Amino acid sequence: MAPAALFLAAFVAWPLLRLVLDSFYDISPMQGGPREFVGLANYASALGGEAFRGAALRTVGYTAIVVTAEFVLGLGTALLFTMLGRRSALLRTVFLYPLMIAPVVAGLLWRFLLIDSSGIVNHLLFRVGLLDSPSDIGWLSDPGVVLWAVAVPDVWLTTSFMTLVLFAGLQNIPGDVIEAARIDGARAGTLLVRIILPLLRPVIAVALIVRGIDAAKAFDIILIQTGGGPQNASQTLSLLIYQTMIRFGEPGLASAMGTLYLLAMLAVATVAVGLIWRPGADR
Repeated sequence: MAPAALFLAAFVAWPLLRLVLDSFYDISPMQGGPREFVGLANYASALGGEAFRGAALRTVGYTAIVVTAEFVLGLGTALLFTMLGRRSALLRTVFLYPLMIAPVVAGLLWRFLLIDSSGIVNHLLFRVGLLDSPSDIGWLSDPGVVLWAVAVPDVWLTTSFMTLVLFAGLQNIPGDVIEAARIDGARAGTLLVRIILPLLRPVIAVALIVRGIDAAKAFDIILIQTGGGPQNASQTLSLLIYQTMIRFGEPGLASAMGTLYLLAMLAVATVAVGLIWRPGADR
């Protein structure tokens, strides 16, 4: 275990420790510049700033949109694959293709599809008569819809991951349990709510936690589409921390934001595990 421990210490523990330490300093962005200890001032500035609070709310909203859509679509697709059995082998293979695409490429692809008057989506909607003109909906320029628009590529990319995890969980449900419920007269809705979902609870917990954390860290897929705009309407915490560090040259403040972000993610994961994944709750 020593090599693994050294790797974790060098590439996980030490960077996290530096992140926390730097959050207590006012650091010059120049290499070798002055460092001034400011205590909790960076945390106060982050928590008191409207930008941080707004980015936090948008991150929660973005995560909720993405994870909810992926879970609903993934569960439905996994149930379909289960019903089809071996006949779904080819379909499952094709369904995994989006996972092989880099997020930057996916973001660029969907930018071409959604970008205002020249986007393919608006032109198709215009052709079928759903829009009066191709510029009626500004998917990436309207602050009211941009967060939903930038979530589409993420859902498209990783619904297959959710499907794969849930499909694997469905394969581990004993068939005699389902058959006994059917013999007792249970309908499809009752089977899903009273038997399948409770038995899938640990798998669902893992899938939601992993995807929730991953979605909350969304960065490149939004950066390539909108850069956080318009009017910061798609600026998540990851983008805000990056811009604070790189564009505004405030490493100390960015480190404080990153530390708060990390603590929030740990708290959410802990609560999620306690509420959803309770292996002994059904005993």
